Amino acid sequence: MSASRQDPVRFVDLVAQQARIRDRVDAAVARVLDHGQYVMGPEVAELEAQLSAHCGAAHSIACSSGTDALAMVLMAKMVRPGQAIFCPSFTFVATAEVVAWLGAHIWFVDVDADTFNMDPASLETAIAEARAAGHEPVGVIPVDLFGVPADYDAISKIAAREGLWVLGDGAQAYGARYHNSRVGTLAMATATSFFPAKPLGAYGDGGAIFTDDAELAETLRSILFHGKGTSQYDNVRIGMTGRIDTMQAAILIEKLAIFDDEIEARNRIAARYSSLLSGHVATPHVPEGLQSVWAQYTVKLPDGADRGAIQSQMKDKGVPSAVYYSKPLHLQDAYSHHGIAGSALPVTDMLSGCVLSLPMHPYLDEETQDRVAEALISAL
Repeated sequence: MSASRQDPVRFVDLVAQQARIRDRVDAAVARVLDHGQYVMGPEVAELEAQLSAHCGAAHSIACSSGTDALAMVLMAKMVRPGQAIFCPSFTFVATAEVVAWLGAHIWFVDVDADTFNMDPASLETAIAEARAAGHEPVGVIPVDLFGVPADYDAISKIAAREGLWVLGDGAQAYGARYHNSRVGTLAMATATSFFPAKPLGAYGDGGAIFTDDAELAETLRSILFHGKGTSQYDNVRIGMTGRIDTMQAAILIEKLAIFDDEIEARNRIAARYSSLLSGHVATPHVPEGLQSVWAQYTVKLPDGADRGAIQSQMKDKGVPSAVYYSKPLHLQDAYSHHGIAGSALPVTDMLSGCVLSLPMHPYLDEETQDRVAEALISAL
């Protein structure tokens, strides 16, 4: 049922999705309650097998969150102080946060104005500057922002030439396609998040790591369980509590069963948004051969537009919006002492001032979508 003109629009509608699969989720939860294996129960291995079958990665390691997924890969690569890792500044803080945990140098890289993803030219600048500063470049973390895969061909070529590994931050893009491959198979390892609002979300925190490297996968399984060897009382490395709860794995199995259908709906809704909004704002760009999962539908407002006033007018009409991200990482106090490619990130700074994300989920009906578009156009 579509929302009435008086009802506030949901930015992400988990209620509609739950109504679709509630009976299956209830049954899945009941199975976990019946067997009582709340940690590392059989649903965890089943979820991992289904994720591998879905994305094509040889190994899927379900874990506690997308942040922990990133951190565990860095721990497995033995990241340490003095080393340099490159990531975009136009992203959620987790991408850089995990590098700081391990004491390495973060070098912030600019992004492409159309895709919002890492700019390979800026990456090359950052690598040269890191070396000049006496830092040891070891890895790069491209982010598949808003659901669109980064330019892995260009980034991987640079990384191979410079002797760097690539860790994909696919927290917003699990299910997306890069030509003939899916996110999860585009880098040495890929981390994703199952935070509830993500395209494939749990009912709590969760995440996963994907890799084709069997040795890395074995190390990651050790790290997520306190660095265990033959048992949790035989610790062969420093680890953490990175396991996913069996309950969340059971729920994700049911959500994965409808996920491809939801991706199709997200793309249909995004295409309709772009048709409705063309000529009013700069609509999102997905490069040819790629498919987004539309974690966000993010437009660029015209020059001089008062974003705060626009958001306020839309809110008055019951239409929510969000800004990802109004303050890039290189300008935040906790990260201001880290490296910046070329000493400035002009595209990142520009985007932070003009982007606006609109309600996006697979259950957005046309009447509600029209209402969102009309509210934005009217506010403009």
